[in-house]
Amino acid sequence: MSEPALTVERLDGVAKIVLDLPGAPVNTINRAVRDELDALLDSLGTDDSVKAAVLISGKPGSFIAGADIDEFVALESRDAAYQLVREGQRLVNRLARLGKPVVAAIHGACLGGGLETALACSYRIAAEDSSTKIGLPEVQIGILPAAGGCQRLPRLIGVSAALDLILTGKRLDGRRALRKGIVDELVHPAVLERSALDAARRLGEGWKPKRRRGSLRDALIDGNPLGRRLAYGMSRKAVATQTGGHYPAPMGALRAVEQGMKHGMEAGLDMEASLFAELAVSDVSRRLVEIFFATTALKKDPGVRGQAPPPRSIDDVAIVGAGFMGAAVGGVAVLQADVDVRFQDTDLARVGSGLAAAQAILTDRVKRKRLTRPEYRRKLNLLSGGTDWQGFGRVDLVVEAVFEDVAVKHEVLRALEEHVRDDCIIASNTSTIPIRSIAEQSRHPERMLGMHFFSPVQKMPLLEIIVTEQTAPWVTVSAVDFGRRMGKTVIVVEDHPGFWVNRILAPYLNEAGRLLAEGEPVEAIDRAMTKWGFPVGPITLLDEVGLDVAHKASHVLQQAFGDRLAAMPGLARLTSEGRLGRKSSRGFYRYEGGKKRGVDLAIYEIVGAASESHVPRVDVTRRLVYTMLNEAARAVDEGVVRSPRDGDIGAVFGIGFPPFRGGPLRFVDAQGCDKIVETLRELAGRYGERFAPAANLVRMADRGERFYPTA
Repeated sequence: MSEPALTVERLDGVAKIVLDLPGAPVNTINRAVRDELDALLDSLGTDDSVKAAVLISGKPGSFIAGADIDEFVALESRDAAYQLVREGQRLVNRLARLGKPVVAAIHGACLGGGLETALACSYRIAAEDSSTKIGLPEVQIGILPAAGGCQRLPRLIGVSAALDLILTGKRLDGRRALRKGIVDELVHPAVLERSALDAARRLGEGWKPKRRRGSLRDALIDGNPLGRRLAYGMSRKAVATQTGGHYPAPMGALRAVEQGMKHGMEAGLDMEASLFAELAVSDVSRRLVEIFFATTALKKDPGVRGQAPPPRSIDDVAIVGAGFMGAAVGGVAVLQADVDVRFQDTDLARVGSGLAAAQAILTDRVKRKRLTRPEYRRKLNLLSGGTDWQGFGRVDLVVEAVFEDVAVKHEVLRALEEHVRDDCIIASNTSTIPIRSIAEQSRHPERMLGMHFFSPVQKMPLLEIIVTEQTAPWVTVSAVDFGRRMGKTVIVVEDHPGFWVNRILAPYLNEAGRLLAEGEPVEAIDRAMTKWGFPVGPITLLDEVGLDVAHKASHVLQQAFGDRLAAMPGLARLTSEGRLGRKSSRGFYRYEGGKKRGVDLAIYEIVGAASESHVPRVDVTRRLVYTMLNEAARAVDEGVVRSPRDGDIGAVFGIGFPPFRGGPLRFVDAQGCDKIVETLRELAGRYGERFAPAANLVRMADRGERFYPTA
């Protein structure tokens, strides 16, 4: 007989229910758990000796992470999805209507079905711990909360506050969940069980706790039909803007909330189930789930093939170059990884500016109430800097973030190696320069690699770790582990020019420049790609990245790959005129006060644009998309990434490739290599040999192959 997931201990009239899913690192709700809970509720409901209950996890730092996603993925029809949800709703309703108070003792992840279970309880106590995360993240995998989350959360904290969480999938820590009124108490983890048992006894004796109320604004909106109608309307507009119509789950969740609040909980539950059934078997949800599984697998991937050595501890970090990128890397390292960070630069004023920029990252977290004042002061003390090499003898990792010039990097490396230990990892934050060309000046090339962060570092989730044939496995796994401590999604790529992200991004941006020169308006180019699903268009992206950065990268890539990756027309002149993009307040667009103020019409003359475009609308999109797909296929064939999974995650998290399309390689599989090759040949015939399909795409089309194996 299999080991049970639920055990019960009766303590002075309180049933302590412990959930500990056998053989699993976290608790999830699967068929076996549902069956056990169903039987347990039968028993507790008829046991007169039990006046109240406590639901607590047997796994430290994990309450309930949600429903078992494998069961969800296995669904093959709308009917099966509908029945699965209805069974879950029935069980959660039974918990809510037990007739005896139940206290949820939350420590760790309380997400999705876990929070819906907690919402069905009478009282919620959370542990004040960094592992405590509370939310309904279902929309992030293309579905909606369907075990009553769209019904109980609005009734608990109000429509406006609930929609803010449900439609975005936000996760709250314990403090913010308490302020929102989702949890009733916040206690130290050491006293969580005792506090929950005490609350259960008091509830069993008739105690009526006072609920926290939201803001006055939320109360005014929720307190009348007109206010709620306003909230729905505002949310509908926000969802339409944010999703571009590509992600149906948030709009579905909004409909379920509105239905339940207007027509009662049962009507809302029925709509939850119906909409879930539609969404669960949709292509959008399937692609988002694939990304979820891929990122989950990456978190466990050490970054090397075969037997991986354990990562070495990185507690002290130095940043050489206190400019825009270096300062941000240091600030995020202190914020997320909680390490000592020392900046070094040749000018004391630059060091001071770097420290101020790093401090600003911490200050922003305080303003957004993600960091307490005591935590802020403690982390601030981890930052230091100077123009000398003081303290470098004890650092475990140095991130070099100086000017993108190999001669400058060689000079820094020679000086640096005089002051660090032989086992100190040295990482270059280069965006295109091959690591092996930097490492050729190193006394210990085996400890060198690239750590390519993306700007702005505090917002962009991806980190490329670039390794050479000389990089030692322990160096790779240690850098990967530290990148994850910084909160990054990490992919390991081989040392090829442009690495992965910039390699596939370059032809996309260059093609945007060609379209511009052919007379296509800036806004039309950007709009074509946002309509296709990118968060911003390629011209806006150039301004965000920095035209000077793009210009330097283009030299490296053209030298490596020839005219196929030649820079876009006019880029050199744009940078020579000081048009660097947002950071200089002018690029293709004009910026005032940090905000975009429209296209700078002077750029049309600078790039020598034609007066009128003759490119068909459909070809604007196809040229931009298919040049990226083609380059991605070439890069995979060259072994730049270790797997299609890593390539797609890099594209989604690094450049915003539309997640609902799964990534460039998933998209090729979905369309079929034969159709991709056919379109590329058509484009090559119209616009030039740069669209000639990659050799491996032609080969795969001939053989009926895919990047991913079929299920």
